[in-house]
Amino acid sequence: MEKNIAYTALFAALIAALGLVPKITLAFGVPITAQSLGIMLCGTILGAKRGGLAVLLFLLLVALGLPLLSGGRGGLGVFAGATSGFLIGWPIAAFVTGLIVEKWRNGSLAMVAAVASIVGGIFVMYLFGIAGMSIVLEKSFVESAALVTVFIPGDILKAIIAGVLTSAIAKARPASVLSRS
Repeated sequence: MEKNIAYTALFAALIAALGLVPKITLAFGVPITAQSLGIMLCGTILGAKRGGLAVLLFLLLVALGLPLLSGGRGGLGVFAGATSGFLIGWPIAAFVTGLIVEKWRNGSLAMVAAVASIVGGIFVMYLFGIAGMSIVLEKSFVESAALVTVFIPGDILKAIIAGVLTSAIAKARPASVLSRS
């Protein structure tokens, strides 16, 4: 129990720390950040439930006003902006990513974690993000989807990094990869 709480808090802190990487904000208000890598790692390392809970803890801290999002953003207002759909989708993305890693036992962990990160950390996250952008920006789903295509190469790179890191951690400290225990 204590181990689960510690990992949950640690990964919420990891997502916050990845927000310190300088952001690049695009013209339509959605920043390019490293925090989506943290979402992917929550799933690949902690698994579905713990990963989703770590992201929920992080979002609770953001909602309370802590400036943990890239660029020092925080507070309830961020849940009404162009990125609101992405934020709402983060815990679900971590959950789906973790569930895939937990269930898919054959193949190299690096490949499984990278594919899981692409499915959960990109497809699921984009589904929520695009829906949120459509509502906030008053654009069609297709128009909003066209706006986020610029993020795809970077997010694929983050998914590969998540796969490599998860595999390296599993080799160094196998008990630390809770998605496989």
